[in-house]
Amino acid sequence: MELQQAQIQKVDVKTGTLIFECQGDWTVDTLQSAVQSLEGYSRTVRNSSIQWDVSAVGLVDSAGMMCFIYFQDLLKSQQCSIELSGASEEFEELYELLRPLVSEHTVSKPGVLSRIQAPFRHLGKATAAFWRDIAEFLSFVGENFVALVLSVRHPSSIRYSAIIKNIEDAGVRALPIVALTSFLIGVVIAYQGAVQLQKFGANIFIVDMIGISVTRELAPLITAIVVAGRTGSSYTAQLGAMKITEEINAMRTMGFEPHRFLVLPRIIALMLVLPLMIFFADIIGIAGGMVVSHLHLNISYSEFIHRLQDVLDIKHFWIGLGKGPFFAWLIAITGCFRGFQVSRNTESIGRYTTISVVNAIFLVIACDAVFSIVFTELGI
Repeated sequence: MELQQAQIQKVDVKTGTLIFECQGDWTVDTLQSAVQSLEGYSRTVRNSSIQWDVSAVGLVDSAGMMCFIYFQDLLKSQQCSIELSGASEEFEELYELLRPLVSEHTVSKPGVLSRIQAPFRHLGKATAAFWRDIAEFLSFVGENFVALVLSVRHPSSIRYSAIIKNIEDAGVRALPIVALTSFLIGVVIAYQGAVQLQKFGANIFIVDMIGISVTRELAPLITAIVVAGRTGSSYTAQLGAMKITEEINAMRTMGFEPHRFLVLPRIIALMLVLPLMIFFADIIGIAGGMVVSHLHLNISYSEFIHRLQDVLDIKHFWIGLGKGPFFAWLIAITGCFRGFQVSRNTESIGRYTTISVVNAIFLVIACDAVFSIVFTELGI
């Protein structure tokens, strides 16, 4: 039987009494939304008369009852009077069983010292969660590397059809948005550069600016960011949905390794297709700059192309193209990792999808900064 999420709503009546209406199943797997609502109510409700209606509550386990008792004591400590109504026989029996185990004095208004310590506690918890996240990510990368080695040793086990399907989803279908973004980037660079170069009569140097900046930095970075928002988020959502429906657990039960069947095809496909998308973005970005140069600076297309051939070294093209596999690996591994972290409720899909996009974009920008520092030190 599918459980319903626990919910609670606060209703104000004219008599001044507050009504807390509870609905759904109050079990360990369904409490998240209700706990968040109760935490919000407990911060604002003071010196009030509360009628707590539990008539619409379905299943209740010990976690749900302890949650009810905790917030009941918390509100009482804030000078609220609480009247319970609509309790079923099962609810009352569980309450009578657990009530003696909890002291009503354990919940009290936090003191000054506790409020001062709160930011440090939150900082400590965030730091511990950060390092735990790093350890889990490294473990995930290690499992993926082992799966890759096993696949290389047994090429027949590689899912070529899944790789081709992911190439279509991540690459071919992303070409329109990549083309539009790259064209607009070329237009912006040309317009901004033209305003400054016109002051010195150096219109022709707009070609140098567009050619080098697009191929070496802007096309790889912008393409990777677009792919992180589009493909990285889809990887998280797809694997998260499989996690909720327990398809991944079913695969493990049947002896199929999820890393080899779900993660590797996505990573390999994105690492193959992203350099090609960067090459496509180079062409479109330079074309956008060429159009603006012709319209705004009166540089003919043939003159633009001849100048581009003279100033654009092949190393800039290969540097930009070489970043593709690294960016693709970061995007794909982050999206898949966050997808495997999705918990049993649907709200976590949206949360981890957002986290995966933010993480992937940050890692791409950080990786690009590292490349820039290394290439500059090497004089490339």
